[in-house]
Amino acid sequence: MNTDIKRHIDAARQVLVGVVPNPTSQIDQITNALIYKFMDDMDQAAMRAGGDASFFVGDLERYAWTRLMDPRMGNQERMNLYGEALLKFSESKQLPELFRDIFKSAILPYRSPEVLGLFLKEVAYFDYSHPEDLGDAYEYLLSIMSSQGDAGQFRTPRHIIDFVVDVVNPSKDDRVLDPACGTGGFLVSSYKHILEKHDGPSEAERRRDGKNPDGTSNSEKSLTPSDRQVLMKNFEGYDIDPGMVRIAQVNMYLHQFRNPRIYQYDTLSMDERWNEKYDVILANPPFMSPKGGVKTHSKFSIQSSRSEVLFVDYIMNHLRPRGRAGIIVPEGIIFQSGSAHRQLRKNLVEDGLYAVVSLPSGVFAPYAGVKTSILFLDNELAKQKQEILFVKVENDGYDLGATKRPISKNDLPGALEILKAYQALSEVEMSDGVVSLAVPRSRIAEIGDYNLSGDRYQVAIDYSNAKYPMVGFDEVVSTITPPVKIPKEHFNPKGNFPIIDQSQNDIAGWTNDESALVKSEKPVVIFGDHTCAVKYSEKSFAQGADGIKILLTDDRLIPKFFYYILKTKPVESEGYQRHFAKLKRYKIPLPPLEIQQQIIAELDGYQSIISGAQQVVESWKPRIEIDPEWEKAKLGDMLDRVGEQVDPQKITGEIYYIGLENIESGSGRIVGEPTTNYEQIKSLKNVFQPGDLLYGKLRPNLNKVWLAHRNGICSTDIVVFRVKQDAIANFYWYLLLSDDFVSDVMTGIKGAQLPRVGYEHLKEIILPLPPLAIQQQIVDRIEAERALVEGNRRLIEIYEEKVKQTIARLWEE
Repeated sequence: MNTDIKRHIDAARQVLVGVVPNPTSQIDQITNALIYKFMDDMDQAAMRAGGDASFFVGDLERYAWTRLMDPRMGNQERMNLYGEALLKFSESKQLPELFRDIFKSAILPYRSPEVLGLFLKEVAYFDYSHPEDLGDAYEYLLSIMSSQGDAGQFRTPRHIIDFVVDVVNPSKDDRVLDPACGTGGFLVSSYKHILEKHDGPSEAERRRDGKNPDGTSNSEKSLTPSDRQVLMKNFEGYDIDPGMVRIAQVNMYLHQFRNPRIYQYDTLSMDERWNEKYDVILANPPFMSPKGGVKTHSKFSIQSSRSEVLFVDYIMNHLRPRGRAGIIVPEGIIFQSGSAHRQLRKNLVEDGLYAVVSLPSGVFAPYAGVKTSILFLDNELAKQKQEILFVKVENDGYDLGATKRPISKNDLPGALEILKAYQALSEVEMSDGVVSLAVPRSRIAEIGDYNLSGDRYQVAIDYSNAKYPMVGFDEVVSTITPPVKIPKEHFNPKGNFPIIDQSQNDIAGWTNDESALVKSEKPVVIFGDHTCAVKYSEKSFAQGADGIKILLTDDRLIPKFFYYILKTKPVESEGYQRHFAKLKRYKIPLPPLEIQQQIIAELDGYQSIISGAQQVVESWKPRIEIDPEWEKAKLGDMLDRVGEQVDPQKITGEIYYIGLENIESGSGRIVGEPTTNYEQIKSLKNVFQPGDLLYGKLRPNLNKVWLAHRNGICSTDIVVFRVKQDAIANFYWYLLLSDDFVSDVMTGIKGAQLPRVGYEHLKEIILPLPPLAIQQQIVDRIEAERALVEGNRRLIEIYEEKVKQTIARLWEE
């Protein structure tokens, strides 16, 4: 999407905001005006080609956009004409039914001629000769509202749509579906793809007597009128959002589909169209599931409440015997361990899947940083192939920042070449450095989780006994000086460009100052001079003014390989002082580039497992759905406050001491080493015993709650509760960790220097008191979830150790 579209949409919104403050209403006003403008553009194009107008004729002629925008017309007259036009459009029998339906609910909700005049000037920028602008504008408006991200819907960049379509290669006889069509991008791209296949030899080919560049004959045949008639009936799209359906219908109409088959239809919950089958299905379905999961029916082959699982299952079930599909999926589909995800991958491996293309994580920026892959299915090809092809796209031709600037690195053409060779049953070779790997289906099935991450199956070169030259830092690394350093007070919470400093945060803030960007043709490694923090960046960023070094490697050292070395064998910190001089004394092992690449692939595989497990660990919270029928009581009636204290200075020996720093927020795990000596503790402390609940009463530690399993003492900033007989301690542990309880506590916070909650407020908070049997059921469920989370935590430890071992082998003789 070009920046002019964003600029004119933003300007239109700014004009409207004073008279149409509701963002949803702003979307309606802008899209209605765009459709109005495009109707007139189509008439003008038809007349320039020697034809007749079809929209603004007869009674509607006076409402044509070109007349509406006549500079001799005053704004009051223009507003009157515009308001009349909206009403006439909804009633006029000469307009196609599609446009009558669109304008049925169209109104002008304000009466400011000046505002309308300014608004229509911004809309006048858009032109029917670029019909995709309508979909781009609509999706940009949704992104501003964040309604796409909330539903897990993210605008699919056009170059990714075109890549998927080129791989799947729909033909003029194929019946094509997008079951989550949004604004119709996949359908329009497929239509254009088919037209290009039948537009005859190009000018260059005609000069070569109709020959292709490789000397073969160009056998393209133009579409007959009968072909075009069938083609118009072969494209269908579903979407649950009526706004999306409306834009998709107009988008298709602008591409010559006079009766577009775009339906408002809940693909996952409705079954009226279940028996429909298609030759080609293309989709970027929503990634997020509604609260409580998707409500669906029993016709799916996998019973799940996850929308991403159900959409892939739906597509598999609706392909004809020789059907093909291209599906963009989140990384959870690739490796998540849930039973539904695992069963889906098993079904894919055994039936239809022939290739997985991994996309870079910034493809959907600025809407989301979600990591995605593309699944390619071909029921016929999969029967002939005993392997699944994995292709890794590291660069898609654009930087991974919010502005999506074109860059020279683009793996998509090479990836397409590899996939085409695989489809033709030819030997797959590396193309333009794109990493690909064909893995036997039997190997993928071996472990039983059917993991679809290509890095997992890379066969690493045995470098454990190799000797690699050790080179000095200055031999292979140089530094980049930033154009400007941004002071911390100028860090913004939002913006177009990330700011990187030497903190442990990947992104410290945001800026809109393009002149501050550090730009590099290759990725860079970032070193915190004072903190020794190490970061890796593949996109442009601004430097925070607090002492980072931007490191650029030469052609003998791959940046990511250098990053893994520094991250795994870091410079030892000597406190808050400069460490770059110490880093410059660093000796770096320098294997051949091929081996560096193999090591990166191995470590990326480990890191993807670590990242997936970290996502589970960091996002899990114990949750209790409160039944309004349960009895309720005050906290003070269910939990006794324990007031026993001890003076550590009067006792000797070791003691189990819990401070707020020892309780992990949100999970209630113990971190650090709580065992200490009494003489190290200087003041009175609270006493606790097994089964007591320890609750942190200082903000921001209100979600620090621990259920004691042994005797000990704790900080007086921690309240000790003892559960009464008619309650289960674990149940109230999880309840006190909940966001709802924290919200109740926040209403009683007092104190400016050290905000805290007092017992007098805590004891009055109303808590649910379900029967003991239900308390136990809830505890059992949460404990089962916690066990899975702990398994993921252990997985992180195992694979972090594998990373260390892999790097350590580089130093072995």
